Amino acid sequence: MNYSVIKECDVANGPGIRTTLFVSGCPHHCKGCFNEATWDYNYGQPFTDATIEYIINTMRPDYIAGLTLLGGEPFDPANQPALIPLVKRVKEEFPNKNIWCFTGYLFDKEICDKMLKEYDFTGELLSYIDVLVDGRFIEEKKDLMLKFKGSSNQRTILVKESLESGSINLLFD
Repeated sequence: MNYSVIKECDVANGPGIRTTLFVSGCPHHCKGCFNEATWDYNYGQPFTDATIEYIINTMRPDYIAGLTLLGGEPFDPANQPALIPLVKRVKEEFPNKNIWCFTGYLFDKEICDKMLKEYDFTGELLSYIDVLVDGRFIEEKKDLMLKFKGSSNQRTILVKESLESGSINLLFD
């Protein structure tokens, strides 16, 4: 997997000050995407063990609230296995910090109904995610007033609560 950038003090992609990883590779190609360069799976730099160490070190200060994954497409099956060691390590070292993930895939229809059955690694990756913002960006539904989303079709899902209850639990309406 490649990644395009790591932001050390991001305030736009989840609550508080966060470390943010923008992965490369996205099959969705949403019209009006703010990050078209990351559609290319070869864009950016290789994601390595040294990258994980760097991200972990950026998260050490108490003022860092958590990690956010976006891209590109973190839940692309080509990207998921590379992210598991990172999110696992974040939860081990920082159990009080949360992990947010932005995906164009729908949580219920594409991740739970398909990917969880198709790929062994999807369940593991999902187990470390606290909040998932799902759904493709739809330019016609763009709304700058939305909290941590680009278009009104997207949902901010509490992952653990949703998996436990079997229905989608939203953080925000």
